[in-house]
Amino acid sequence: MPLNTHSSPGAGAGSTHRFGYEWGHYSEMRPLYETQFRRWTPFMAPEDWAGKTFIDVGCGMGRNSYWPMTYGAAGGLAIDLDENSLASARRNLAGFPTLAVERCSAYELDGRSSYDIAFSIGVIHHVEDPDLALANMVRSVKPGGLVMIWVYGLENNRWIVHGFSPLRRLLFSRLPIGVTHALSVVPAALLWLALRLGLSRIEYFRLIRQFDFAHLRSIVFDQMLPEIAHYWSREEVEALMRRAGLADVELSWVNEMSWAAKGRRPVGGPG
Repeated sequence: MPLNTHSSPGAGAGSTHRFGYEWGHYSEMRPLYETQFRRWTPFMAPEDWAGKTFIDVGCGMGRNSYWPMTYGAAGGLAIDLDENSLASARRNLAGFPTLAVERCSAYELDGRSSYDIAFSIGVIHHVEDPDLALANMVRSVKPGGLVMIWVYGLENNRWIVHGFSPLRRLLFSRLPIGVTHALSVVPAALLWLALRLGLSRIEYFRLIRQFDFAHLRSIVFDQMLPEIAHYWSREEVEALMRRAGLADVELSWVNEMSWAAKGRRPVGGPG
């Protein structure tokens, strides 16, 4: 679901088109997505969204904007760059006329300071300049507004960083996207078998054991396709939030393998 990492759409490095392929193929809304969303945004209960406006930075197929709207959010904006992602998002969010879906990069946000909440789930760890993307999110909320991100953790993921990530960078992210998708069936089958045989070392494995094969394959494919994927420690995520000038920074350990973080734009801070 990541946005392009540059202000000019399609310029330079980025995984926009690759994630667009994913969200064009895996665009069905599933009830388990709500469970995931609630875990990725642990600082918000459903009732906390009521009446709030938000911007979803890197909306993909729209699943993370869908749930706040069902909780009573007032509306807002969901943005991405790839047309396949946007087409899926518009279908999934068609029932919410107060929520706009637009083609826009995190580097093109106008800093209108008009939203109560800015959030980005599974995006910031895929961009070339996370600090700039997050700074634009901060400028998008009102003074006192909430900014939330969910990103990959380094803890419990070193086996991916040192084992799988080199293969992703050197091979999978360079292959034609259709080929990478075809190859994803093999590791997905191995993961499915391991889960059936009792793989449950961390909470994440216990969660995804509930998923059907197509859902598992979409997760594996999501790991195989990006050109950029950062895995950050707790200290690195907290430092990222504080460099953005956020106050009341708080982190939450999600599924024992990732970090959710939130902070507030200071009242009376720079515009």
